Amino acid sequence: MHKAAAPVEVPAAVPSQAPAPAAPAAAESRPAASAPAAEPVAPGVRETRVPIKGVRKATAQAMVGSAFTAPHVTEFVTVDVTRTMRLVEELKADRDMAGLRVNPLLLVARALLVAIRRNPEVNASWDEAAQEIVVKHYVNLGIAAATPRGLIVPNIKDAHAKTLPELASALGELVATAREGRTTPAAMQGGTVTITNVGVFGVDTGTPILNPGESAILAVGAIKLQPWVHKGKVKPRHVTTLALSFDHRLVDGELGSKVLADVAAVLEQPKRLITWA
Repeated sequence: MHKAAAPVEVPAAVPSQAPAPAAPAAAESRPAASAPAAEPVAPGVRETRVPIKGVRKATAQAMVGSAFTAPHVTEFVTVDVTRTMRLVEELKADRDMAGLRVNPLLLVARALLVAIRRNPEVNASWDEAAQEIVVKHYVNLGIAAATPRGLIVPNIKDAHAKTLPELASALGELVATAREGRTTPAAMQGGTVTITNVGVFGVDTGTPILNPGESAILAVGAIKLQPWVHKGKVKPRHVTTLALSFDHRLVDGELGSKVLADVAAVLEQPKRLITWA
């Protein structure tokens, strides 16, 4: 079983005023603002009907289309992310990261980008009309976020080309923009791969649905202190479970397993961020 670094708290976003394009996964991140309190139900009322519209309607249509178009496969790995958690604390004190948002999500994102660099075929889409697999030589990294109005997935353009401080800055900007309700439709288009965080809800793992047009989505579970065999002894370690769903038309079991194993390996031993870069 491969080990990896701690799951990262995926920042929540707030939808823009325009309807969001197809949204992805089963797992979302914590909303920036709490959802409106439910209206009190009058005595004797047995049902309440809520109109399906806007972001929720678009998301529902996209998810049904994805689930019944792409043959989903999900693989799981439970990993020791203790070293990643330590690195997060070290980076918070690093001069080059001053003023930037540093959390486990940042390192999960970097680990996934490293895995894609090592296994570029996973960063692809299926062109049904042309009967071609389109391998992308860039990574627009989506971050799934739950909001009171529904799920949105803004993405960081050309995330593969960013340094760690640049990636942290882009993540911070994505969160701030979303929380202010300024996420634009363009920010939610063109994604190539997505991260979704179920860990913020205390959930161990999930089987996320692919964002339409993408071939893979990584779900990050809750990071918990658990007994773990480390150097031959049982010790308390920070442990999490990662789940990778992929489109089996483009990604076979070997490729999917390599990607997930690479993410886990980087999170378990963050020094690979340097040696594998």
